[in-house]
Amino acid sequence: QLQLVESGGGLVQPGEALRLSCAPSGFTLDAYAIGWFRQAPGKEREAVSCVNKSGFNTNYAESVKGRFTSDRDNAKNAVYLQMNSLKTEDTAVYYCAATEGSDCLWDMDDYDSWGHGTQVTVSS
Repeated sequence: QLQLVESGGGLVQPGEALRLSCAPSGFTLDAYAIGWFRQAPGKEREAVSCVNKSGFNTNYAESVKGRFTSDRDNAKNAVYLQMNSLKTEDTAVYYCAATEGSDCLWDMDDYDSWGHGTQVTVSS
């Protein structure tokens, strides 16, 4: 199992933006598709977005479409989640996860390497 580290979370007001980063510990990301998931208090973990190995294919949950963008820089060995126009309902712990292979996958069970999460709080 490989380790991932998320960063970039914080406390922001509604309408503001955050950019999350996901970096591997001890391996390179270019062989992996990366998913972003979130878990709000009292709720199940849900998929937010995924980006395939090349970065050319992405997918987003309906609740974040048009506001969130996932991209990757394989040269910098990092994947990002740009979150714009944040809403209070986006408050959650955000996790990145890796799955070996090229496809953008949506099911948590398809991912075998996870980070410990970064807290995003949207509040006025």
